[in-house]
Amino acid sequence: MEVREHTISLLVNNKPDVLARIAGTFSGRGYNIENISANVMMDPNVTKITIVTMGNTATVTQIQKQLKKLIDVIKVSIPGENRYAQREMALVKLRLHEADMTKLFDELKCREVVRNSDYCVVEITGDKEEIDQALTRLDAIGIDDVSRSGVVTL
Repeated sequence: MEVREHTISLLVNNKPDVLARIAGTFSGRGYNIENISANVMMDPNVTKITIVTMGNTATVTQIQKQLKKLIDVIKVSIPGENRYAQREMALVKLRLHEADMTKLFDELKCREVVRNSDYCVVEITGDKEEIDQALTRLDAIGIDDVSRSGVVTL
């Protein structure tokens, strides 16, 4: 079976230790979390957690079954291909150069959020591939630091 990225979406009760128990489900079985995002929903009692992991279909099905057994997990779903929106955001700190970088930022659909005499910080939003491509291009001019949000899905 083919090993690939899988996205798992969970709705959980917004209580202490829920995220730790979810992470423990992965680590206890030797599965890795590639990225994770957690946000409180419109109902402050519910949190939506999006997890990306690597594995084959059987592995992800097993993870899904284990997560459903946890107390405070309301719903576990694996969003279907092409039936959901998936985005990620990255903040990138770059050393400033004499050359104007506005054209490059426009090409990469970056938005400058901070600028001072030594560096600037740009925001990139897109799917994983768009973020990776932008980071590759920006690396050529000198990335000082990067922070990625992790995938969010709807």
